[in-house]
Amino acid sequence: MNEKFRKVAVDEVPVNRHRGGTLRTLLGPANVGATSGFMGLARLEPGEFISEHYHPYSEEFVLLLSGRITMLLDGEPIELASREGLLVPINVRHRLENTGDEAAELVYHLGPLAPRPDLGHVDTEAVPRPDLAPAGEPR
Repeated sequence: MNEKFRKVAVDEVPVNRHRGGTLRTLLGPANVGATSGFMGLARLEPGEFISEHYHPYSEEFVLLLSGRITMLLDGEPIELASREGLLVPINVRHRLENTGDEAAELVYHLGPLAPRPDLGHVDTEAVPRPDLAPAGEPR
């Protein structure tokens, strides 16, 4: 494959569990040199959640591939079923919870990028596993 193109398999990407669930940033600045945003895959088992946070520089696009989740956007619950998408605007607090009885998988994309990775997320709820924060991100 041409070196300017980079294909990435999900299993090649390290897991991030510090905000809850299983998140993998599949395509981003660190691994493919993206300059406009990043995309990843999240998996939430029944009852698991991604703690509330917001993005001061980025919109977030969410596409639920399978399962059911409830997203709280500025405290308002929005149910997503398989194959439904949602736009989370800049500065909107959001939390994702698997409210179904099977695993939920979703694709997320954020853009534009924050000026620095540690400015990309602002936590508004205690994260479940601060000990698992990636390097360069506030704990």
